[in-house]
Amino acid sequence: MKLLILTQKVNKNDAILGFFHRWIEEFSKHCYKLTVICLEKGEYDLPDNVKVLSLGKEDGVSRLKYIFRLYKYIWQERKNYDFVFVHMNVEYVVLCGIIWKLLRKKIGLWYMHKNVNWKLRFAEKLSNTIFTATKESFRLKSDKLKILHHGIDSNLFSFKKKKDNQELILLSVSRISEIKNIHLMIDLVLSLKKDLNKKVTLKIVGEAITEKDKKYLQELKNKVKELNIKENIKFLGVIPNYILPEEYKTSDIFLNFSETGSLDKAILEAMSCGTLILTSNDSSEELLPKELFIDDMDNIKDMIIDLLNKDIDKLRKDLSNIVKNRHSLDSLVIKIIDYIG
Repeated sequence: MKLLILTQKVNKNDAILGFFHRWIEEFSKHCYKLTVICLEKGEYDLPDNVKVLSLGKEDGVSRLKYIFRLYKYIWQERKNYDFVFVHMNVEYVVLCGIIWKLLRKKIGLWYMHKNVNWKLRFAEKLSNTIFTATKESFRLKSDKLKILHHGIDSNLFSFKKKKDNQELILLSVSRISEIKNIHLMIDLVLSLKKDLNKKVTLKIVGEAITEKDKKYLQELKNKVKELNIKENIKFLGVIPNYILPEEYKTSDIFLNFSETGSLDKAILEAMSCGTLILTSNDSSEELLPKELFIDDMDNIKDMIIDLLNKDIDKLRKDLSNIVKNRHSLDSLVIKIIDYIG
């Protein structure tokens, strides 16, 4: 197979999109030639059959030059690919879909977001196949839709049995944004601190991107200071994807209070490592045992106390096996290639 992949960033050290480096590696195992066009490139280490072409964001070029390079690359490489896989960025399909149709290239689009706009509608018309992880992750009705689950590298995010200790470690991994409800996690720590006979620590991994998010981050830090729980809250900032497994493996419970409406990849990464999950995200309800899904935000403290009083070793292993059996990266890539080809 000769494949063209379009994605936002190729950088194995990127905290948000670094995971896609492993996707490219996995795709390369099934391709004679693999060409990757990205908006921005950083550090990468890929097989010899992979060519990476950047539109130049890392060099600060203009949007007009992005578009010029995009059309240049898809034309000059036209003999080096028969199929196209676009990861998340519907703009690539909007800009290039008609050209690919004229060149008789099949188009596969991976998309995960609850928002539906004109660009997505247009991209759906031009694409041959649409891929997503859950039914909640793609809200536009389409006969082209294939629900394939996520792709988690279970060798990297491997299971590790937890050791009993005198500290309860909670973990959040996400963009720092009000929609993630991190302030409720801080309230939870204060409440648990009063009721548990062990130290409670919340590790917050992620960065604030927009000005609104940065204001929210400062509000969180002010809240921690006012509540006098600085020793219990650790703002860890950005952590590259390949280092994240250690954070999951050394934490007891992963918290996800997101209102995004799509299955968060970080939930599956944590599960794969054998970390317990507590989430209110409705897209996780069918995935998790009932005792790990929050249907009432006022009951979270009691849910944690109940969990701590149970024999949870089997539950941790079961969570890891769910990811291994249903959300593995190698099986996802094979399915995508089968549908595109």
